Amino acid sequence: MPELPEVDALAAFLRERAVGRTVTSASVTAISALKTFDPPLSALEGGTIAAVDRHGKFVDLTVGGGSGAETPVHLVFHLARAGWLRWFDDVPKTILKPGKGPIALRVKLDDGSGFDLTEAGTKKSLAVYVVREPNDVPGIARLGPDPTAPGFTLADFQAVLDGRRTQIKGVLRDQSVFAGIGNAYSDEILHAARMSPYALAAKLTPEQVETLFTALRETLAEAVATASGRPPADLKDAKRRGMQVHGRTGEACPVCGDTVREVRFADSTFQYCPTCQTGGKPLADRVLSRLLK
Repeated sequence: MPELPEVDALAAFLRERAVGRTVTSASVTAISALKTFDPPLSALEGGTIAAVDRHGKFVDLTVGGGSGAETPVHLVFHLARAGWLRWFDDVPKTILKPGKGPIALRVKLDDGSGFDLTEAGTKKSLAVYVVREPNDVPGIARLGPDPTAPGFTLADFQAVLDGRRTQIKGVLRDQSVFAGIGNAYSDEILHAARMSPYALAAKLTPEQVETLFTALRETLAEAVATASGRPPADLKDAKRRGMQVHGRTGEACPVCGDTVREVRFADSTFQYCPTCQTGGKPLADRVLSRLLK
């Protein structure tokens, strides 16, 4: 799943290539992907892309002057677990067939360029919205603060954690708490902070909170810098190469040499280093897992 650094890079890529261009057509081929009906998708056509922004893991294109739209509308999308953006300097002329293939949305621009939103697999979660304001998208309205924002301070971070008697792994992944961090970067942040995924947020000492805050900011800043300027086709591999523990079960930890372990849940997994993060004790690999006694 693309997270904050990759989505930030996708937004920057579209900002460079699409802003100022006119939308000539927008077609949905996966009907389940379009979550809104008013304004209609046709409101994008004839409109000019004025801005591209990121809200957590959502990309937001502001489109003004489209068909029947008196005010700008927003094309917002969330790529979910298996979605991606495919850019074309010259959009293929092939006719799209609804319900066939991985393409969920195709947007064509006035210079012949454009992009597809695609989704692999059978579990379809990619979401597309056409709205008057970004906060009309429920997922955006629920977002917590962006942890990479320049004004987000250690005091802000501490205030968010205070009183949360839940495991820090879940806190970092909760989009209503911090916008944009998912499974992969929460693994990386906790490894950099040398902290157990099961540590309770409310019980962290001030020193641990500061260490975690520094790890969060540095890990995300490095990932954003790595992703910056890369075309969409390169982002997935760049993300994988940058991981220290996430997705590296059975490999040696690059910090201490211990074997990276995995905990599996019903619909997800996470990775960690026992020596760096849990005092050498492996975490039980089962649903509702806990430290082995």
